[in-house]
Amino acid sequence: MRPLVMGVLNVTPDSFSDGGRYLDFDAAVAHGLHMVAAGADVVDVGGESSRPGAAPVEEAEELRRVVPVVEALAPHVRVSVDTVKPAVAEAALDAGATLLNDVSASLWATAAAADAGWVAMHMQGTPRTMQRDPRYDDVVGEVAAFLAERAAAASDAGVREVWIDPGIGFGKTVAHNLALLRALPLLVGTGLPVLVGTSRKSFLGVIGARRGHEPIALSDRLPASLATAAWAMLAGVAMVRVHDVAATVQAAILVGETRLADLGGAAPEPASAGGERPWR
Repeated sequence: MRPLVMGVLNVTPDSFSDGGRYLDFDAAVAHGLHMVAAGADVVDVGGESSRPGAAPVEEAEELRRVVPVVEALAPHVRVSVDTVKPAVAEAALDAGATLLNDVSASLWATAAAADAGWVAMHMQGTPRTMQRDPRYDDVVGEVAAFLAERAAAASDAGVREVWIDPGIGFGKTVAHNLALLRALPLLVGTGLPVLVGTSRKSFLGVIGARRGHEPIALSDRLPASLATAAWAMLAGVAMVRVHDVAATVQAAILVGETRLADLGGAAPEPASAGGERPWR
């Protein structure tokens, strides 16, 4: 089976990549369905930006942005909700979401109560502070230990589907991000499904810039986004979180074919994410 592709749907005015484009309900649903048509296995709906420096959003406003969109998309695709607020998570899960994408790695009890999947992501600090001066003694060891601890707590609480995400760009320097990308086989080796999101992030613009030139503009980071997604998938991650769904699905199909070639088999069709559980 090919790696899964999670499409990003920011129902926000201030997300780093496409803030404001899908704040309107009709635009959000249309984009979500467009990603489904392009092959997204999961659509990740978020109503509060987690970009560096982002300010928190009031709970009532986040609920207003997120819940109707989740409800509209849930009959068509597996929906995840990207939130750190228990009330928003509960409402979105009630509206049809089945995966909680939790950058705070703190809401496993909410996932357990709803029998939903849960993604534990590593972040140093908060979105407002995380990029001010991130420091680690051993970024790989510290991130891996944190994720193992949170995954164990969630499993003990009754969460049956636990994912881990190293949190590329969330309280990390360029060097930290590269170290975590190199170490993805270590995370995959835990046996837990790994989710990775590098799409359009600023470190790609820094790395891809020619010597003496400004970082690559956000709108020109698709090649680097695809390269890092392919790297992650070849390292064994189970799902990548992206803005450019159609191009990434093509890469995922190719990675899936190469995995099957190594096993001497024929590639199966990926299971539908709408109501089924393709990771099992």
